[in-house]
Amino acid sequence: MNRKTLVLPAVIGLLAPVLAACGGSDSGDKGGDAIAVGTTDRFIASKAVPAPFDPAYAYDAGSWNVLRQTVQTLMAMPRSGSGDPVPEAAESCIFTDSGSERYVCKLRKDLQFADGDPVTAADVKYSIDRVRAIKSSSMSYGLLSTIDTIETQGDREVVFHLNTPDATFPYKLATPTAGIVNPDDYAKNKLRDGFEVDGSGPYTMKAEVDGKTVVKTVFTKNPHYKGQLKPKNDKVELVSFAGADAMGEALEKGDVDMMTRTMSPEQIKKYSTTPPENINLVEMPGMEIRYLGFTTTADSVRTKAVRQAMAQLVDRGELASSVYGTTAEPLYSLVPAGITGHQNSFFNKYGDPDRAKAAATLSGADITTPVKLTLHYTSDHYGSATKKEFEVLQKQLNASGLFDVDIKGDIWDTYRAAQLKGKYDVYGMGWFPDFPDADNFLAPFLDKDNFLASPYANGRIRGDLIPAERREADRLTAAKSLQQIQNTVADDVPVLPLWQGKQYVAARDDITGVEWALSSSSVLQLWELSRGVSG
Repeated sequence: MNRKTLVLPAVIGLLAPVLAACGGSDSGDKGGDAIAVGTTDRFIASKAVPAPFDPAYAYDAGSWNVLRQTVQTLMAMPRSGSGDPVPEAAESCIFTDSGSERYVCKLRKDLQFADGDPVTAADVKYSIDRVRAIKSSSMSYGLLSTIDTIETQGDREVVFHLNTPDATFPYKLATPTAGIVNPDDYAKNKLRDGFEVDGSGPYTMKAEVDGKTVVKTVFTKNPHYKGQLKPKNDKVELVSFAGADAMGEALEKGDVDMMTRTMSPEQIKKYSTTPPENINLVEMPGMEIRYLGFTTTADSVRTKAVRQAMAQLVDRGELASSVYGTTAEPLYSLVPAGITGHQNSFFNKYGDPDRAKAAATLSGADITTPVKLTLHYTSDHYGSATKKEFEVLQKQLNASGLFDVDIKGDIWDTYRAAQLKGKYDVYGMGWFPDFPDADNFLAPFLDKDNFLASPYANGRIRGDLIPAERREADRLTAAKSLQQIQNTVADDVPVLPLWQGKQYVAARDDITGVEWALSSSSVLQLWELSRGVSG
């Protein structure tokens, strides 16, 4: 299985038998030593980010991937990352009415936290009510906004009463925001600062810290775990690197066994064409998107015509190909291609890049050109190519003569805090879905209590279209409302979609289960990995 790139289709299970035959079996970790996995995700505790691993605060792909190993949820996404959620801490969950407003879950029998304490329905209620009460600055509590009240019936039954129909609610219970925590470890009205995590998931976790930065996260198999997962190893170490180059060097030296996000485009090209001996690159479906966000009350972009002119000028094709090569594709909606309800609304409205049309848009709104803007980006959160991406955007906009653009990068912990406070007029962000449904590419940016803390508020989207699509258990039926939302976004441009990306994992060839290491929803599934036989 040396020296090859494996391309995994959406129906990933078709390849599993072949891959298993190449590197070992599902019989567990034969080597006995921990499997080391590299990542460029950086976890820093600071005044701006006090509780990176608290389910009431965490709301980025990196911290969620730590929580998914340790903190159990009532529901979980299937192994592939697509399809309907399946029971996890729950034995069963079901809507008990025809209007998707009453959802009942029954816990598994004899469920325990890792310390041996029983997990009860009261703990579930406490955990979710805690997130809703704390209302952290990360805005993660918005995922639970359709809950009205929670009641318990005995030790094992939890009843969710929703304030509006929400067919996507089972997906939300599969997110770490709905993670179950022990009241003994997590105060009711206060975040748990630092890096300690306790739960009932497949692993316990211990963070190795240098100053206020995590350098390694050690996951050890939880003997009390009861759920639908079947961990294939006893210990995994998630090692944080300052950049993709250092992570790649560690893989090639054998200091780590696998590396995940975020590999650089150069590494992906190298491992696709001339990989080092005993290292394989796995390509898999992904739903990652990148976009520009706007503080629509800021003077520089308050007028819709400015945002529309930018949408008219940005050349997504050049941006994706020149920076990311074959690893990214142009995106013309917040909803990526492949998701039910996707529509190319931005292309339908603006077509190919056109300076004359952009100039006419600005002139029609009496906007003096060139429009001065600063595009902000995070220098350390989405990979080393982000700076180059913003240099390309700067060049495209400035070449039109209609804009005078500067760019500025900041590290993630200060960047995210500043963005939430509205300090950036225009800023770049990425999105890894909470769950694989079009609602999760729209509501988090457009609804009340949204992920961006955006001042943009469209009454029809919030009052009519989002509630309408959430009423439909059949997501094909919901597509009409979803597409109307996308068309409105293309017209108002509170966000500007740029590209959607594929996912890649590189691993040494004695590691098995690599094809399942990342689901299509970007869930890091460390429990799938084991050490097999190099071949």
